[in-house]
Amino acid sequence: MLVDSFGRTIDYIRISLTERCNFRCMYCMPNTPMDIGSESDDVPLDSVLNFIKIAIKQGVKKIRITGGEPLLRSQIVPFIAKIYELNPNIDIALTTNAFLLAPLAKDLKQAGLKRINISLDSLKPEKIVLISKRDGLNKILQGIESAVKEGFTIKLNMVPLLGINDDEIVDILEYGINLGVGVRFIEFMENTHAKDSTKGLRANEILHKIKAKYEVDLLEKDFFGPATLFKLPTKDCIFGIIAPHNDDFCKTCNRIRLSSEGKLIPCLYHENAVDIKEHMLRGNEKEILKNLKLCVEKKPEKNDWDNNEVSTRAFYKTGG
Repeated sequence: MLVDSFGRTIDYIRISLTERCNFRCMYCMPNTPMDIGSESDDVPLDSVLNFIKIAIKQGVKKIRITGGEPLLRSQIVPFIAKIYELNPNIDIALTTNAFLLAPLAKDLKQAGLKRINISLDSLKPEKIVLISKRDGLNKILQGIESAVKEGFTIKLNMVPLLGINDDEIVDILEYGINLGVGVRFIEFMENTHAKDSTKGLRANEILHKIKAKYEVDLLEKDFFGPATLFKLPTKDCIFGIIAPHNDDFCKTCNRIRLSSEGKLIPCLYHENAVDIKEHMLRGNEKEILKNLKLCVEKKPEKNDWDNNEVSTRAFYKTGG
């Protein structure tokens, strides 16, 4: 079991398989060249499995596969199948922009993937282009529909941005309700890689827009993630808000991250990391375990977003 110095049990690891992405979202990597690299630059998936084996032995119960865009990895399906083979009880999840999801959804389900979080920042084609620099709404919606058909547990993730898509908060919520899937609104996390003029809405502002149409009841923290949950009694619907600016956001944090560069990251906000790439490549279990424990030991008590600080972390390398 992995326990940090603040008594939090670390049983959830987010693994970025690549920093490459087919979108250039304004809140993440708008100025990054499209030809960011090739799959040959990514850490081999068998080497990532060397780490995952150790993590599972240390009590990790949930693994979320992220990027960049993880579906750009050509062997993503057999990779997930190998995780499932290691332990069928592991909660294997994926975060994707869904642009490539539709033709892969069935195979991913059969491989053992259980949950999918899908970024959906707008239901308007022109706004998707504005936010992501990609005319991708049709393929995103096709990916969502395919995931629903295959029976995945699904959450739609929206980052409400001031003057961009904040008028669609209720629309996205109702889209999720109609599909029977969860919705998570994520506060924009200020970072140096985002477009300079980007401004997000805080949790109270998001709630204000929803309460203009619906009665909202506060529930509790999400068992499977960092969201605070709310219910619409009239719709029998639960949605969540992920608010890293709140003082209590970090109190129950049970996560660390493995970046696309092969670095263990104890906190999304802070720059400190433990490099285990060479140990993964060599399959050195002793050193992987040593550095995994070191990462957990270095996990800070909290981030600094509540102090209006800006992170220098490149989220597309760490999976957000």
